[in-house]
Amino acid sequence: MKAVILDAASLGPDVDLAPIREQVDTLEVHEQSSTEQSRERLAGADVAIVNKVVLDGATLEALPSLQLICVLATGTNNIDMATAERLGIAVRNVTAYGTASVAQHTLMLILALANRLPLYQRDVNAGRWSESPFFCLMGHGTLQLEDKRLMIVGQGELGSRVAALAEAFGMRVSFAARPGNEVNDSRPGIAELAPEADVISLHCPLTDATRHLIDADLLATVKPGALLVNCARGGIIDEEAALDALREGRLGGLGVDVLPKEPPHQGHPLLDALAEPLNLIVTPHNAWITPEARQRIVALTGNNLSDWQAQRDGA
Repeated sequence: MKAVILDAASLGPDVDLAPIREQVDTLEVHEQSSTEQSRERLAGADVAIVNKVVLDGATLEALPSLQLICVLATGTNNIDMATAERLGIAVRNVTAYGTASVAQHTLMLILALANRLPLYQRDVNAGRWSESPFFCLMGHGTLQLEDKRLMIVGQGELGSRVAALAEAFGMRVSFAARPGNEVNDSRPGIAELAPEADVISLHCPLTDATRHLIDADLLATVKPGALLVNCARGGIIDEEAALDALREGRLGGLGVDVLPKEPPHQGHPLLDALAEPLNLIVTPHNAWITPEARQRIVALTGNNLSDWQAQRDGA
């Protein structure tokens, strides 16, 4: 069985591919590939292993030998799933590989925003501490997390892990009802919880129900000084509305690890705003990148290959 990895560089340089090699006869590895290059590189391959390369319908139609696509991520939006199903090409993804990594990153953002780290770091860099008549700087009020309210949207494995970490700091955690399914959910809706939240953290998928879930109307109801963190998907918050609220002092801090278009080749208002004296953190979609999380992707992909072969051989 021949397998081809199209974009191994997306996993980083320090990942051991042995769990995948052990499951195939031949493994061909490419650091990066375009959709056009993938047609040539996958010719004669039984298995395509891909992270973000788009495998569209025309590409899949041109690959009669292809039997399986292993996606090195949870999302499969880069695969034409309808065409794959029609052609009998199985698609396997990986889940829950970065729970500890993303939860850690989420708490990092919450802690940094609560302590106004972007603002104090700016002050130190500007020499204000050196010029201070007092031994410390206290110009930016910080937020003690103990006994504060954290509202989480998304009570899956990741949201639950963030809740556990937050509770270790003494926070009171509430989960919002699933957006779009509030009538069948016993939990309070986000509109009910948001006005009492000191911190809002998002861990839900981007769907029609969650697009701009945090918009100008909802932001108008949050308490002044509340922190907003998005380590889920860009577009769940209306970033420009959140930036307006931050600039106007209606939001105490904003931290995002995701933007609607990545990488942001055309720029984004949040990137421009980093030059301003705001309690704002933008990280480059790297909440998931601990070595342990990236290696787990490889291990889970090896499991997917083994399970698929067992299923095929037993059919």
